Order: sequence, then structure tokens, then C-alpha cells
Amino acid sequence: MADQDKTMGAAKEAVVLVSGGLDSTTVLAIAKAEGYRVNALSFRYGQRHSVELEAARRVVAAMGVERHVIADIDLRAFGGSALTDSIDVPKHDSAAELEADPGQGIPVTYVPARNTVFLSFALAWAETLGASDLFIGVNALDYSGYPDCRPEYIAAFEALANLATKAGVEGTSRFKIHAPLMTLDKAGIVRRGLELGVDYSLTHSCYDPTPEGLSCGACDSCLLRLKGFSEAGMSDPIRYAAGTAP
Repeated sequence: MADQDKTMGAAKEAVVLVSGGLDSTTVLAIAKAEGYRVNALSFRYGQRHSVELEAARRVVAAMGVERHVIADIDLRAFGGSALTDSIDVPKHDSAAELEADPGQGIPVTYVPARNTVFLSFALAWAETLGASDLFIGVNALDYSGYPDCRPEYIAAFEALANLATKAGVEGTSRFKIHAPLMTLDKAGIVRRGLELGVDYSLTHSCYDPTPEGLSCGACDSCLLRLKGFSEAGMSDPIRYAAGTAP
């Protein structure tokens, strides 16, 4: 009976993708607030800087997550993105300029199939843990137009997860991909995180930081982040390169 009570009271395991950025940090806080025992997963995937992994370590430590795996894969072998290849990161003067060109297509900062690769790793770890819940910080409002951030993509991957795993086929687990930020704009994400006590000074979002690790203030990610804090009536607590952002 004691063992049964212990099992019934145990927290459910979840795998949470954590990049060190604003969105994934908010999702990590949401998963913890919902009572999950978090297993954080980050990637050293050949990105052009290590600042985001340092942020991921800070965030995970601050939130008291006991298990944090940083998996090594090298997407530089394929290139094709400004984040993994010798392609310049696009810069803009403002978020308004970024949003004024809806016909620009998918930007060169898109890393081919990155979320599919990341979720596949998360799925593999979840299956070994006996976990059925995976969390990812994708968003379909204030985002850069990446195809693997859309709700139909998340639904399709969830279907795949339940078709392509031993746990899914044998019926021992029904995988769920949680994307709690999907319908929030950046201001809404910031507000939600602040409600949960997130310290955004620990995070990093920039695609092209300075050698000192300061955010550039002009890439898509920086501009959308700054827009979110401004619309939420808050100042972004991270440091930006001189002359690029407040």
C-alpha cells in the first residue's frame, strides 16, 4: 500500500527542449508549474556560438532541474543556414521593418529540419525514461516563419511519435507534444514567464552575438524579443551591443 501511494504521488516525467532562449525558458517554467519532473535537453549542434548553451546551463540550474543533457550533433556537415554555415545573419533596423516584408520567405536563419532532429532526440530519451510528455517552445505568432514551428507540424510529429516507437505500438504510452506558447505573441510569452517568476536576465536569444556575448539587437530574434518586452511594458534585462538596442 505504501508503494502504491508513492507511485500515485510521483511526478510525471517530461522531456523539455531548452535552448537558453526566452521561449524555451518560459516553457521550462510552465512544465515545472504543471508539476512535471523535468528532464532538460539541449544541443551542441554546430551553432555559430556557445552563448546559448551557457544560458541554457544557467536557466536549468536556476530552476533546480536535476537532469540536463547536452547532446552533440553537428549540423554543420550539411550547412544551409546562417546559424551553421558561413552565411551572414540578416539584420534589420526594427521589428516593424521585419514585419513589413511578409513576402521575404523563410529566412536563412532557418536550420533545415532542426526541430524534427531535436524532437526525435527528445522522443528517444522520453521512451527510455518511460515518459510520454515532450515540451517545445515553438510559436506561430511572433516568429520568423519557420515551417517547423506551426501547429500542423506539431500535430504531425505527435502522430509520428505514436507510430514509430515501441511504447506507442505496444500501447504502453501515448506521447503528447506540448507547445504551450503556440498561440501567444512575444508579449504574452514574456507576461506568462514573469507570472511564473522567470529571470529573463539568464537567457539569450541573439543569432549573432558579439565576441563578448552581447546581443546584436538587429537580428530577427533580437528584434522580436525586444518587441515582446516593449509591448509587455517591460525592459529587456539582458545586455545589447552599444548603439543597437536599449
